[in-house]
Amino acid sequence: MTLQAARKALQAHADPVKAKTYAGFFKDAAGDRFLGVTTPQLRKLAKEYRHLPFDAIAPLMHSAVQEERSLAHSILRLQFDKGDEKTRAAVYKFYMANRHGIRQWNGVDDSAPYIVGPYLWERDRAVLYKLVKSKSLWDRRIALVTTWHFIRNGQLDDIYALTEQVLADREDLIHKAAGWMLREAGKKDMKRLKSFLKKHHAQMPRTMLRYAIEKFPENERKAALLGVFT
Repeated sequence: MTLQAARKALQAHADPVKAKTYAGFFKDAAGDRFLGVTTPQLRKLAKEYRHLPFDAIAPLMHSAVQEERSLAHSILRLQFDKGDEKTRAAVYKFYMANRHGIRQWNGVDDSAPYIVGPYLWERDRAVLYKLVKSKSLWDRRIALVTTWHFIRNGQLDDIYALTEQVLADREDLIHKAAGWMLREAGKKDMKRLKSFLKKHHAQMPRTMLRYAIEKFPENERKAALLGVFT
């Protein structure tokens, strides 16, 4: 279980054609490299290298290669899922200490809801309110997307409180993340979502609103875009 072996295994699945396609999914991907390794292949490799130590995972998390970062996150998720409380705490602390290696939206989405969310489930969530005010786009997205774990388990307070902190955010990827989580919250309590949107739709970025109402019936969606909520 070495860093070199993990990188060699990824290279064995490289596909230049897929790499070019994958690169097109990301804005501002300058400096990133893509191997073209598929998600099923990454998951299989993560299981194979699940016991990779932190000192080998860290270079993967900070790599300029997209799939190396994805492999690191998949390994950490497995270690967290299969670990005892001590292991889970260690994975969470390691992830948070190395989160600045994240360079794209998928790095947040494939890690934060599955590591940060479960770890904070029965703990103080003050860290999320600190992250949401960070200058780092990825820290702010971590704060929002982490709440997916809470939402799935019926706790909605955090996503509404955190969304209020990003209504004036300038980043499209934050608008999309908040809107996505609001949409998920609506699946649990539609009345509460509509009440929130009615209160904030005037200052809410259009993209955030569109994402939040995506599952509304067409007539309600059109009305919501005009600020009418029934």
